[in-house]
Amino acid sequence: MSAARPVVLVVEDDEATRVTLGRDLAARGWEVVEAPDGQTALDRWEAGRPDLVLLDLGLPDMDGARVLRRIRREATTPVLILSARDAERAKIEALESGADDYVTKPFSTRELQARMRAVLRRSSGPAADAAGRVTVGPLVLDPLQRLVTVGGRPVALTPREFEILRVFLAHQGRLVTRGRLLRAVWGEAYQAEHHYVHVYVSQVRRKLAEADPDGGLRDLFVAEPGVGYRVRGPSSP
Repeated sequence: MSAARPVVLVVEDDEATRVTLGRDLAARGWEVVEAPDGQTALDRWEAGRPDLVLLDLGLPDMDGARVLRRIRREATTPVLILSARDAERAKIEALESGADDYVTKPFSTRELQARMRAVLRRSSGPAADAAGRVTVGPLVLDPLQRLVTVGGRPVALTPREFEILRVFLAHQGRLVTRGRLLRAVWGEAYQAEHHYVHVYVSQVRRKLAEADPDGGLRDLFVAEPGVGYRVRGPSSP
């Protein structure tokens, strides 16, 4: 499987800024989805579940903070605020509402790129290395390249399967409920569709087992009946 590009949703009402930023990010390896207002942003976030959201607070139809709160209710998608509001109170409110970082306009492209890479690395959880990669035995998940390898060989996961594995690896040593997995990968509208989880998790487990004939990844995540999945910790046998 060739590495897919990480997806960023750019939410910005100023067309010139949005187009220029989108063009620059695309040139630097990102797949860019644009939204000129809050409702379009929520629709496109729900439809595509990007890896990262760049969110302007001053939107024409609703405050960006409302978009942020909606995303936070359903998922842990990294959100980086881009705003001309440089007052300390505005920054604190955004960060306390769940934003991962805050960049004040105008900003340099280099600074923005550095902040984006940083929040995406952190989204991989405490087990990630400085580049955001998570390693468990022979398995390596690279969120920036959207690539999973086992023993150095790529594993062909679908976008949904990749997201499921990323959620699991970000919660090593912890219990991930079916509801949490559904909200993070599919969205709140699917929170009753527990059969989705079983089918997709089974597919992820099968592909990892096929890629790792030694069996070291067989129990990377195990079912907790009626609850969800227990993810093996970094030091678990």
